[in-house]
Amino acid sequence: MRVVVGLLLLLLGLCGSGAQGEAGGLGEVAEINESRDPKDAAEKSTEQIARQTTSDIWTELRALRDMVVELNVHVELLQRENSDLQTRLSSSEFRTDQLERENADMQIRLSSSERELLISKSRIDQLERKNAVQATELTSLERRLTTTERKTSDLEKENAVQATELVSFERRLTSSESRTSDLEKENADLQTRLSSSESRIDQLETENAEKPKVAFYTALTDAGNLGPYNTDITLKYSKVFTNIGNAYNPSTGFFTAPVKGVYNLQFTVFGYYASNSGVYVYKNNQKIMLNWERNSNDLVPEYFTNSLVLELTAGDVIYLVLPSGNSIFDDVNNYSTFSGSLLFTL
Repeated sequence: MRVVVGLLLLLLGLCGSGAQGEAGGLGEVAEINESRDPKDAAEKSTEQIARQTTSDIWTELRALRDMVVELNVHVELLQRENSDLQTRLSSSEFRTDQLERENADMQIRLSSSERELLISKSRIDQLERKNAVQATELTSLERRLTTTERKTSDLEKENAVQATELVSFERRLTSSESRTSDLEKENADLQTRLSSSESRIDQLETENAEKPKVAFYTALTDAGNLGPYNTDITLKYSKVFTNIGNAYNPSTGFFTAPVKGVYNLQFTVFGYYASNSGVYVYKNNQKIMLNWERNSNDLVPEYFTNSLVLELTAGDVIYLVLPSGNSIFDDVNNYSTFSGSLLFTL
């Protein structure tokens, strides 16, 4: 760009010097006209002007030829510069191509005829204006390019930050996936354990369903006092409220263990209008307990309660016996009771 501007300034300077030469020749002609014969002076002045003009033309043509050569060199440099600008600024390819075509046209026209100097000068001026416009556009493009580069740098920084965050997210995701895998394994283990527990529960339920269920609760009678008698009698608890498993027989007063296991047995004895109240606990034909209460005042009721935990085999019999000389009382209020249940099998 600077080379083209210098070339244009040089051409303008040459044109100015040629104009001054013409002005000088006219001055000399005026001086001749004043000092000599008008006719001779005119002829000599004409010849002198013609020679001077011819010499000036050849001088100017040689200068123009040199200028054309230099212009060719500068045009080539300009084309290279435009080619570089084309590489940097892809958006200005059309304008750069147009400039190269105009420069090529100008070079052809300058080479073909010096007579088109004014046209060439006009085209050079036009080219200078276009180059100035292009320089302005290039400056604007450079600014845009700088802005774009800054934005690109900022985007690269943001991308670097995002890449770091992405790596962090990937690590967290990997950790989460690992934790999820562990949880899935734990859940699988829990599912296995749950399935095993459910299977065990089903098995226990099946076993529990298969195990005998034994429980009974009875009361003695609604008749009031029994006894005293001269001999021991077996107490038959005739009011049966609960008899799961039918292990208690109210007609005999016997509780018969249906399976081997540990049983809990309990009884309550109530004495009213009696001097002595008591019971024996029998296992099969063996006494295993005696409970009794002496009443010093027949009008005051007395009662006692006791319980036993016994290991029984299938077929063992438990029953209560009223000792001779003792009495026991019961009525609709169920004062005297006998109950028991299977705690667990053996």
